[in-house]
Amino acid sequence: MTITITAFESSPDGGRGLARDTRVRWALEEVGLPYAVRLVSFGAMKEPAHLALHPFGQIPTYEEDDLALFETGAIVFHIAAHHAGLLPEDGNARARAITWMFAAVNTVEPPILDLVTAKILERDKPWHAERLPLVEDRIRGRLKQLSALLGDADWLDGTFTAGDLMMVSVLLRLKLSGILNEYPNLAAYVARGESRPAYQRAFAAQLAVYTGKSTSG
Repeated sequence: MTITITAFESSPDGGRGLARDTRVRWALEEVGLPYAVRLVSFGAMKEPAHLALHPFGQIPTYEEDDLALFETGAIVFHIAAHHAGLLPEDGNARARAITWMFAAVNTVEPPILDLVTAKILERDKPWHAERLPLVEDRIRGRLKQLSALLGDADWLDGTFTAGDLMMVSVLLRLKLSGILNEYPNLAAYVARGESRPAYQRAFAAQLAVYTGKSTSG
């Protein structure tokens, strides 16, 4: 079995671990699977060869023998479902972990991505100053709910799962905004995720691409 993922040739996040290939790298590191990385430029992502793997021309993609996947949620779920370490053995706990994976990308991430859009792509619009606080308030609404659900627990449902991996990955996008620090238990939760050895290896591998030190994991 040979696993190959794709990543940005020149990551727009500057190697800060925000590019979505980091999520896949993290999952592979958690379950102890070796992988190779094929770097693609923004131009190459729109070429037929890459579009055959990812019809929307994005990264990452995941190739394993004759299987090709796209979308980080689907990729991480595939890894977790076939290798021990990211999903509980108990059926109900497993279902809850999968639920948290969906919650991370379907409920928590959209308003966070809206903030990225507002700050980067819409900052020159005349309505930017009025819209930005509305976007931030929507994020706070979600974080308030998530903070209450997490409480003083280390992880969302007992032990660390793929649900936490996805949720931490989503929340990491808020670190520079300062909003995450308004919810100390969530900030601590993200810090716990970042301190995991598997995350540290994934982060270092993604950073190495940016700094030009390595192209494989």
